[in-house]
Amino acid sequence: MEPNLTRKPLDSGGRCEVGAKPGRPERRSRLKHAAALALSFWVLVVAPIHALALDEDLDTLDEVQTTHGITLMDKLKYPKDFTHLDYVNPDAPKGGSVRLAAIGTFDSLNPFILRGVGANSIGLLFDTLLDNVEDEASSEYGLLAESVRRPKDNRWVEYVLRPEAKFRDGSPVTAADVVWTFNMLREKGHPVYRAYYRDVEKAEAKDARTVRFTFKHGDNRELALILGQFPITSKAFYEKHDVTQPGLLAPMGSGPYEVAEAIPGKSIRYKRRDGYWAKNLPINRGRYNFDTIQVDYYRDETVAIEALKAGEYDFRQENIARLWAKAYNTPAIQSGKLKKEEISHKIPTGMQGFIFNLRRDKFKNCLTREAITLAFNFEWANKNLFYSGYHRSLSYFSNSELASSGLPSNDELNLLKRWESKLPPQLFTTPFSLPVNEEPGDMRANLIKAKELLTRAGWLVKNGQLVDGMTGEPFTIEFLIDMPSMERVLASLVQNLKRLGIDARIRLVDDAQFQKRLEQFDFDMVTDVIPQSMSPGNEQIDFWHSSKANVQGSRNLAGLQNPAVDALVESIVSAPNRTALVTATHALDRVLLNEYIAIPGWHLKSFRIIYWDKFGRPDKRPDYGLGFPHTWWSKSAEPAKH
Repeated sequence: MEPNLTRKPLDSGGRCEVGAKPGRPERRSRLKHAAALALSFWVLVVAPIHALALDEDLDTLDEVQTTHGITLMDKLKYPKDFTHLDYVNPDAPKGGSVRLAAIGTFDSLNPFILRGVGANSIGLLFDTLLDNVEDEASSEYGLLAESVRRPKDNRWVEYVLRPEAKFRDGSPVTAADVVWTFNMLREKGHPVYRAYYRDVEKAEAKDARTVRFTFKHGDNRELALILGQFPITSKAFYEKHDVTQPGLLAPMGSGPYEVAEAIPGKSIRYKRRDGYWAKNLPINRGRYNFDTIQVDYYRDETVAIEALKAGEYDFRQENIARLWAKAYNTPAIQSGKLKKEEISHKIPTGMQGFIFNLRRDKFKNCLTREAITLAFNFEWANKNLFYSGYHRSLSYFSNSELASSGLPSNDELNLLKRWESKLPPQLFTTPFSLPVNEEPGDMRANLIKAKELLTRAGWLVKNGQLVDGMTGEPFTIEFLIDMPSMERVLASLVQNLKRLGIDARIRLVDDAQFQKRLEQFDFDMVTDVIPQSMSPGNEQIDFWHSSKANVQGSRNLAGLQNPAVDALVESIVSAPNRTALVTATHALDRVLLNEYIAIPGWHLKSFRIIYWDKFGRPDKRPDYGLGFPHTWWSKSAEPAKH
């Protein structure tokens, strides 16, 4: 299950995806929400499961269960008759506005397709069949769907739509709309949807309010949750408009907001819909409180920060340690008008790293990739650039029970032994570790080891330059980035690589060119964030599976094609219980680490936020999200105090 929290790269900037709902998968959401996002799809808790649990308050007929939500954990937290979420103020005042910032540009309001650069937070226009929550792991509750029906063999799922559900134009949301949207996403939408829905055999409207998804098999335990996440749009609307084209036509949704104004590359403003059909549902009480949400676009982080301090927008989440430490020492902070907070969370941090493009011949040898990894001095960067604010990532599933450690367990070995001849031998004999540079001579020792590995991989030094021993071609690396702040991080790595004879360079491009080059895999190395949740599943196919290595727009940026990885991904997707899921994830993590498909980066276990003192917020914070902006409200909307 993909994280719904947008992952902006730490210390590399990124567009603000705060408040996104499911929509087009963006590069930074690798999210997406999955992402920003995941997407954004990010729910987490540590607990064993033995099956895809529903709720104990069930109607059972011929082994078909009906419930108000679904969870991958033991039990849903909220009962069928819950009145509101625990982390909201159910009586939060409505009104006021909030302005956010994004870096880069946009030129399209179409969130479904690969073409165009989508507008930030366009997912606010849509409702989904189910809605996830921020205080519970891997759980979703009915939104468009009033109930979910599924058999014990997990061969299909039915969603029964609420009769009051309506699109923005007042037309009812029907099962035919759900089926049309699903088929459109799979056949014409962003390529990521094909990976998500590969195990769906068909979608059909059983009647006006009931849609059934039939599965190819019953092994994909999270598929019912995934199908609860996609944005539903109107079939009738797109019979009049071409859904395959980018542009500024606002799509038809049933969500809490509509587009009030869109100026490409400059800003987009959303207006809360007074007639929103679901505003009084328990899942929505105390949420969506601002009358307007505006996102302004800025050229770079420096300009955006100065705009925040000047009061041109209201809220910023800071991912750059240097800026967090130095950029906000203003009188407004000292007076309390501008708030600066660090809020801890329990969200798995996934992996941020420098990704190798294995489609390039120069990176095909694992020894070469390991050597380049040895040249990165994290300890120096953390101390001198990050103010010792980060932890080194030693797993693709950092900060969770899914992260591997030590040597493989017997259960992991049962999965890995079949592929032993195709895996690095050290995976079975030596716990994975990364080079540490704490003493003055450590970096030199690591570079000597890196040189030895490069020699074993067939590289030679001629006239001070590293060349291919067979072809004589010089070893060059271009690091592709779209944020100037990443240059200072890469500078020391580039210098160390030059000491090895590698001609390493940094290429800074604008956001649109960056996205296009990623979609076409036109890079040597690139920095990226691979988000994870506590319940990994189908999104791992798009991250790692061989079938996605050459599909433009997929998130298999490394171009990984490894039969062991493919098998382990399949084991994760089909895991019958929590124990099997954790075992398969540990095994996959070990393979990814030992294949050195990326130079592992760093992570942060808290939100760092700066905002003007114009908001109210609930007393209770959720463990697995920030709650902003959906549960916050404007102080200007509060009743006057007497």
